[in-house]
Amino acid sequence: MALNMRVSTAMAAVARAKTRVREGCAARRLTRATLRAARAEGAAVTPRTCHHALMPGSLVMTPPDPPLRDPTVIAAFRGWNDAASAASTTIATIAAQRHADQIGTVDPEEFYDFQVTRPIIDLTGDDPGLTWPEVEIMAARCPDADRDLVLVVGGEPSMRWPTFCRLLLDAVEALGARRFVTLGALLADVPHTRDVALTVMTTQEGLVEGMDTRPPGYRGPTGIVGVLHLLAADRGLEAVSLWAPTSHYAAGMVNHKAELALIEGVAAVTGVPIDTTAVRANAREFEEQVDQVVAGDPRLQQLVEQLEQATDEDGPVEFEEDDLPSGDDLVAELERFLRERQDPPPPQGI
Repeated sequence: MALNMRVSTAMAAVARAKTRVREGCAARRLTRATLRAARAEGAAVTPRTCHHALMPGSLVMTPPDPPLRDPTVIAAFRGWNDAASAASTTIATIAAQRHADQIGTVDPEEFYDFQVTRPIIDLTGDDPGLTWPEVEIMAARCPDADRDLVLVVGGEPSMRWPTFCRLLLDAVEALGARRFVTLGALLADVPHTRDVALTVMTTQEGLVEGMDTRPPGYRGPTGIVGVLHLLAADRGLEAVSLWAPTSHYAAGMVNHKAELALIEGVAAVTGVPIDTTAVRANAREFEEQVDQVVAGDPRLQQLVEQLEQATDEDGPVEFEEDDLPSGDDLVAELERFLRERQDPPPPQGI
């Protein structure tokens, strides 16, 4: 009897979730029909006229009232340019500290491959539903600074990047933004025991006074962060890109030391003060956790010592390959350590 009741409850929850999905699809179909009719009559369709409805290929935004003051955009995307989740975590920290409000979102249907970036189903409560991948736009008012912030965060789109970038840049320009800052994090041969040195790219040196700017010297594939940086510069926006290297052997953990460096970089570029007390505590805990893993593996100790020496001497890293642990060994050791510290993970999915 109890099993039947649980099955019935689960089936009812799924049915309610399906209803919500159908209602959402119906709303999108209605919105598309409304847009087609408006365009047929020659009306200009903009994010202001779209209100909160989602349309494929559109960015929906409710402009803040009163308008933001000379806002600077800070953008990060989960995925390829977000090693150890450092960039996206930076946005989340700033949004929470500055009490940012969501003012816009991008319809995911045209920009995501849902087999790559899957929606999340929630059947745990009385109101089950789906959370689709999205890019969120938030406004943060900063009365203690000369400007406000527009925060952009979400998963890296899977497709139609030119359209996505055009929509996003159009939207932030409509808000009055003149400066566009992108954040990224990459795996690198750096030790977890040292402070993180940012790589800074900018279209105008005066935007990053006092910061160590260095050309990346890179030619190759890029992510949405690199594309947005160049397209923003092409539009005449003041474009800055801040990149934090993260220890490749600790890629499975959120690197709060890299987050700290990015937050300090954002504060320097924008002039907006950001309290780093909690982030510094998280950074110390991150270093201590990795220290525990390193202490139990002589080969990993050797790797870290060589990275420290190269970093302190600002020289290249030279390894004896046979004496060092493989990447798979490093990942396995860190995963084992994290499993011992955390509760068992949830099932893979439904």
